[in-house]
Amino acid sequence: MWYNPSTMETTPVSAPSQSKTSPRDFFLWAGTVIALYGSVISFITLLFEYVNRAFPDPLAYAGDPYGGPVRAAMAAVIVLVPTTLVLLRIIRRTIAVEPGKAQIWVRRWALVLTVFIATVTILIDLITLITTFLGGEISIRFGLKVAIVLLVAFGVSLHFLADLKGYWLEHRKKANMVGIAVGVLTLVTVVGGFFIIGTPGQARLMRYDDQKVSELQSIQYQLVSYYQQKGELPESLDLLTDPLSGYTLPVDPQSGAAYSYEVKGPLSFSLCATFNKETQDTKGQGSYPGRDVSYPSMGMGVDENWTHGEGLTCFDRVIDPERYPLFEKPMIR
Repeated sequence: MWYNPSTMETTPVSAPSQSKTSPRDFFLWAGTVIALYGSVISFITLLFEYVNRAFPDPLAYAGDPYGGPVRAAMAAVIVLVPTTLVLLRIIRRTIAVEPGKAQIWVRRWALVLTVFIATVTILIDLITLITTFLGGEISIRFGLKVAIVLLVAFGVSLHFLADLKGYWLEHRKKANMVGIAVGVLTLVTVVGGFFIIGTPGQARLMRYDDQKVSELQSIQYQLVSYYQQKGELPESLDLLTDPLSGYTLPVDPQSGAAYSYEVKGPLSFSLCATFNKETQDTKGQGSYPGRDVSYPSMGMGVDENWTHGEGLTCFDRVIDPERYPLFEKPMIR
């Protein structure tokens, strides 16, 4: 029984309404948690990629010259951050209309779980920082990444700890201001990515360049194979076309023109193509330690240098007869 504390009498007072968790409530909070965690992970990943490019590590892999990880993180942030903000706004409006929704179990579990994960992340981050520092491997690149994780986790922990105590329900204007601030920060972070990796149009031009390099590698492989079979280089690339093997001579995917080819000697030749951009130097911009990654060698056992400038670029090649001996022709009886 409820009593009125202002008097000594046992005057009954209406108990606060208790709301049940509806399927709508469950999926609203499930969607919010998924969008929130995805937003945080993508935002941290995006900032990590910016740090990788700003502070290359000689012990790291070469980064993706086309900014694939950056674009994937940007796309996730663009979609998930607004989704999280909209879902939180819908939930808080629902609670404003029906205050009992603030006490449903799915809300309490979601908030407590978020605060718990953020707190554990902070502790792990600090342990990693101290361990790395004691090992003498601290660097600006690593320190910035630790700071990013620490700040993001700390911010998420404080925000949802306050939400758990009902602070944002009592101060809806401040909650809206926080949402606007997060949106502005996200916009600035995403826009900054275009200055680092370029626009989608520039990315398309680089993809064209990548395709041209791949096709030149294929032509080079066919030229070496032709030499091993016939003992000489072909006078023109048209001789490489072979209906039996199914090989068709590729052309420039952007202009449709044939690639340039010139025989410079019995064992030397030149392949040329027109490129849109200079090859980016991405050494040390990868996320993980390891040796630099070069272009594949088309199965010839050696690494070839396909670094190119902007405009017409030619690649001079010399066949080593000891490495690529002529094929023995079977005797015809």
